[in-house]
This record gives sequence, C-alpha cells and structure tokens, in this order.
Amino acid sequence: MTAGDETPILRDVTTTEPLRRNVTPVKITAVHDGVRSERPDTLATEEPLEIRVEGPDGIAHQVAVTMRTPGGDYELSAGFLFTEGLLVPDHVRRVRYCDDVVDEEQRFNVVTVTLGVAFDAERLRRNFFATSSCGVCGKAALDDVEVRCAPVAEGTTVALPVLLGLPDALRGAQKVFDRTGGLHAAGLFTADGTAVSVREDVGRHNAVDKVIGEHVLDRTLPLAGHVLQVSGRLSFEIVQKAAVAGIAVVSAVSAPSSLAVEAAERFGMTLVGFVRGRRCNIYTRPDRVV
Repeated sequence: MTAGDETPILRDVTTTEPLRRNVTPVKITAVHDGVRSERPDTLATEEPLEIRVEGPDGIAHQVAVTMRTPGGDYELSAGFLFTEGLLVPDHVRRVRYCDDVVDEEQRFNVVTVTLGVAFDAERLRRNFFATSSCGVCGKAALDDVEVRCAPVAEGTTVALPVLLGLPDALRGAQKVFDRTGGLHAAGLFTADGTAVSVREDVGRHNAVDKVIGEHVLDRTLPLAGHVLQVSGRLSFEIVQKAAVAGIAVVSAVSAPSSLAVEAAERFGMTLVGFVRGRRCNIYTRPDRVV
C-alpha cells in the first residue's frame, strides 16, 4: 500500500460492463480462392473517452480525449492521469461517468476523476496536449519523467524461461482478441510468471494505463517486483508509464525505440524486446534476467 491517506475511493457503478460493448458485429464479404461469401464478423469497438479532473471546488477540467476500447474506463482514466503526473493516488476520492452530458449515448464516454486537493490546471497547460491520433505530445519527455520518477527499485529478477513464456501467457488471456484479432494487450506478472492483471485495448498505451490504473485505484503502488509484458513494440511512452509505476522489467514481442532504451537506461529498468519462442534481446540491465 502507498503511505498516506487511505480513504476509500468511490467508484460509481451506475452502469455495468455489458452495457459498454467491447466488440461490434458487422457483415463482411469474405473472399477465398476467388469465391465471395457473405458472413458475420466481429470488430474491436473503438470509441472516444474524454477524461476530466475536478478538485474540491467541483470545477471539472478536460484533460484528454483518447480513442479506446470500452471497458476498464475508470482504470484507464486513473492510470493515464497518474502516469502523466497529474494526480497522486492518495488524492483520488471518486471516479464516475459524467451525468452532465446532454447526449445520453455519449454519457459513458466521459469519466471524471475527483481529487481531494485542488487540481493544478496550469501544469496541464504547461506540460502536454493530448490528441486522439497520437497520444500525448509536446512534453519535455525524459526530463519531465525524471522530475516525477526516481530510478526503479533494485532486486527484481526474472528467470529466462519465465520471461520467454510471458507472450504466450498474455496471448492466452486475451479474450477479446480471440473474437476480433484487433487488440493490443498489456499484462502485469509476478517474477514467477503469475498473471496479476491483463487488459486489452485498441491502443497499447491505453492497455498499459488500464493495468496501472487498477493499482492506482486499489492503492497498491509501486509495482516493484513485477514484470510488464506488452504486445507489439516498446515506445518511450510505455517505458515512462512503467517507470512511474515502479516496474523494473518491461518485455515485448517486438522492438523498442531508441528513446525507450534511453529512458530505461536512465531509470535503471530492464528492457527486453523480440521475446519470441526461445530467444529475446535484452537492451538494458541484463543482470535482472537470470
């Protein structure tokens, strides 16, 4: 548990997950060996999520709009705000869908996170601007994270066979991917390979925010001693989110970017890419893979 205020966080469950479809049925024309046939198919749902923050004064500030797969919206909102340095977990008092949206259909595409302290709107304007197309842009990337994040804790190690088995473990937990073939995933695992939480989303950074946001709301940060496994490539954004959450080992089935490796080096993280079958590339801190 984090130190500080342990006041329970209110999660307004005014709707249930089945009301927010994470898949959408469609009709397609399938072509096989030149023969066409009409059949039903299933797509991963993609909808905008507006994230708002309000302080004790009740004034809501729009922070970002991101395209996401519905499901885990509270966790996504809390995780995004935490990894972008816009809230402290102990300050969160309530998370809810907004009831002041005129269009009822869009009500569940707006989430407000209420804090027990005043929200620093100036920091929001100063440090970044979010768009639905490219995530978070315009930050003083590494320097900004360094101000908010100490190097990760030492002592985390993971056995090579465990690490090599994480992509299959993650894939096996992707229920929506099985139906659509169109989602990224992030999974938090213990050092012995036990799955702690797995989340899916059309955006890989959203999947990471959902995983971390779950622990923001449960107040179980930092996540030292855990491994983050992601589908796809490793961007700077994923590494910085993991660093802020205190995750020492980050693994992916594809390649990291140059800035992702630079960030991992600066924060003392182990970065592993191309984890496929019996091979992997360790880019930083190979001593943690035993």
